[in-house]
Formats: sequence, C-alpha cells, structure tokens
Amino acid sequence: MADFQTSTHRAKWIFTPHDLMEKYQATNQRAIKTLEQFGATRIEVDVDGSLSYPEPQLDGKNHAEKHSLPKPLNTEEEKLMRVFYEHKIQEVCGAFGFPHKIQATAILYFKRFYLQWSVMEHHPKHIMLTCIYASCKVEENHVSAEELGKGIQQDHQVILNNEMIVLQSLGFDLIVFTPYRSIEGFIDDMEEFCQAKNGQLQMLKDLRETSKLEVDKTMLTDAPLLFPPGQLALAALRRSNEVHRVLDFERYLENIISRQHSAHSILELTESLDDIDSWVRKLNIPTTKDMRHIDRKLKSCLDPTSQDESKKRDKKSKHKSKRTSSEMQGMPSVAPL
Repeated sequence: MADFQTSTHRAKWIFTPHDLMEKYQATNQRAIKTLEQFGATRIEVDVDGSLSYPEPQLDGKNHAEKHSLPKPLNTEEEKLMRVFYEHKIQEVCGAFGFPHKIQATAILYFKRFYLQWSVMEHHPKHIMLTCIYASCKVEENHVSAEELGKGIQQDHQVILNNEMIVLQSLGFDLIVFTPYRSIEGFIDDMEEFCQAKNGQLQMLKDLRETSKLEVDKTMLTDAPLLFPPGQLALAALRRSNEVHRVLDFERYLENIISRQHSAHSILELTESLDDIDSWVRKLNIPTTKDMRHIDRKLKSCLDPTSQDESKKRDKKSKHKSKRTSSEMQGMPSVAPL
C-alpha cells in the first residue's frame, strides 16, 4: 500500500505556503537588483556549469535613469511563466511518448530549480529542456540531447550547457517520488479493500486512468511542493471517485489511517486533500496569447538590446503601413465595371 505521509527524504522538498512565497519573492528581488545594477538579468552558463553575470553598465546616464531600464516581471508574472513551461513539459513528453514518471520528474526538477532562481535569470524554455533531458537520464529512458533538441527544433547545446547548473541547483538530489506511483499502490490496495471482482475491477482501472489525468493538473500547481506524493495521489483518486463512484472513499481513508497507525486524524487528512483540491481549482494555464506581454518583458530583462530591436521593427512596420496607406489614398479610384 502506498504511504500517504511524508518520509524524511521527501520532507526536504516539502514547504509551507509562506516558505514558498518567501523563496519566490527573494529570487524575484535578486533579479530586480541585478537589473538595476547591470541593466540586464541574463546569467550565461558554460558547459562546466560556471556562470557569467551581466557586465556593469558603462553609461552612467542610462544607469541613473531608472525609467530607461526594462520593467521587471513581478512574482505573479513569474508564476504564470513557470506554469506555462510546466505545461510545455507535459506537451513535449507527450509528443515523445515518454511515460508519466519522466514527465513528473522533469516538472519537479523544474519547480525545484526555480526555488533557487528567477525566470529573469535563466530562461524557462532552456531549463525546461534540460529538466526533461536530466529526467530521461535518471529514469534510464535514454534520449540524446541532439535527438531531444531536434525533435522540438531547439539547439541541443543549450541543453548541455544548462545541465550542470540544473544539477547543482537541485543539490544533485535527483531522487523523485511522484503521485503516479502512489496511485498504482492505492489501486492495488483498493482491490483488496473492495474485494473487487469482474465489473468492479474494470471500474478501478477507469479510476486509475482518470486519476492520472487529475494528477497531471495537480503537477502544474504548487501542491507538489506543499504536500507529499501520497496525499496528492489520494486527492486525485477522491476527485476521480466522485465521477466513477467505485467505493465509499471516506470509509477507505479511515481504513488506511487505522492500518498505518497514523498520528494524523481522518479530519487532518481530509483537510489536506481539500487544500490540494483548492490548488487544482485555482489552476490557470495561460495560453501563448496570454504570455505575449510577459514574454516581451522577460526578453527585454534578459537582453535589453532585444527591446531596442523590437522597437525599431515596430517603428519600421508602422512607417511602412503609413506609407502604404498614403499611397493608397493617392491612387485614382477605379470605376466599377
């Protein structure tokens, strides 16, 4: 039977909401200070994992004029950026046909990385690919960086360059426990609990598959950093059971608590599952259109010259449009045939 509590190892990566907010605010503020000091936030990573920070601004006038600096992302915009690329991890893993374990491991690596860094310091597109690559290696589903990069039309060298900084940021702690494995354990346990036969066995199979889809949504929230995988699995199973009505879920929860001699009461466990459900209900997966403004801000923070080039393109486009409009107005009207 799966353990719904937190082991010592798992507790290392489990935080309170307050702790999480402090970490996100700290990385955000550090990136903003870098932007104010250097005029850019991009941190370059070499193959050996060494970091190169932005060069100090030589132009004192620009440095003094804060309004000339790119506008930094706030913590809410950073959150949307992380969710967007976590969802991209799921899409990429799905396109390659990777199992759920690799997808979940990559997302957890990604989440843990951005507890240490702001998205303004390391572009999440690059970190996303590196997390997938590292997850494949750890889970022994060998895919080369070249193959992964080619599959999504990205330079594989970026993956290799970022591999060491990702591993260092994770403290080389690559062991990940995911809710998908817990679901399998709970389903097997439910078969015994229900003494399932024939039709009910099929219902449990349906419950398993629906629960995995529920976990997919859960993985895009902060819940995996707040609750152990067993509780995430139970919350997904409970939501799925509301659809399939396979068993009396409250009685099942009471049963596993009594067998595990848990220090937690049924009320405490239920409250945790309710909290997880609340995170899932609040999930908002931004679209590419939603991200355009934030992405422009991010690019200008990472590399302010890209903002200048973008303005030149916009100005050129507007001038061309205005000229075309003037030419159209100066053309003689054509009488209808």
